[in-house]
Amino acid sequence: MIVSLRGALRDNDGETVVVEVGGLGYQVFVSAAALGALPPTGDDVFLYVHSHFIKDEPIRLYGFMDAAERGLFQTLIDVQGVGPRVALAILAGLPPTELVRAISTGDVARLTQIKGVGRKIAERLALELRDKITALPVGGRAPDAAPATAPGVPTGPLGEVYGALLHAGYKPSEFAALVEKMDAKRPVADLLREALAALRRK
Repeated sequence: MIVSLRGALRDNDGETVVVEVGGLGYQVFVSAAALGALPPTGDDVFLYVHSHFIKDEPIRLYGFMDAAERGLFQTLIDVQGVGPRVALAILAGLPPTELVRAISTGDVARLTQIKGVGRKIAERLALELRDKITALPVGGRAPDAAPATAPGVPTGPLGEVYGALLHAGYKPSEFAALVEKMDAKRPVADLLREALAALRRK
């Protein structure tokens, strides 16, 4: 089982990357937070990896910049109806501490604001993970120390971009105005790339 990869970043299409290790290229689906923190193509990168096995299908690798996010991802996919793609959407939809808070308090309304999460899945998340998720280390502090949701935080695609930038280490004061002006009809990956490029120019 592959649990991490360190090598040269050879390709990045906004959803998957190719990491070359010892002459072999590994295709990895990356989280939005990892996407935002990746180095330029050609540079070395380290990813924490979850190897996903499904009968009669090829192994798929999912990559994260820190072990805590990988652990949160692995906890999410234990829930019936939550596959890896949905889990990545959930991670992109809310910052980790806010996600833990929403699940642990049974905030179904907040969870259903995440793209791809219907009421049934939101209720399962709250029911099955309510006790388990609070034990996870997220953001280096206990979930109950998470700040309350700030007013004016966008939802939908722009909320996904907001959460990814927050988890990548940027402060809301650095990007909130930028995200607010974005077109929510565009793909999240394109919006995130645009935001990161603008932030790096500052």
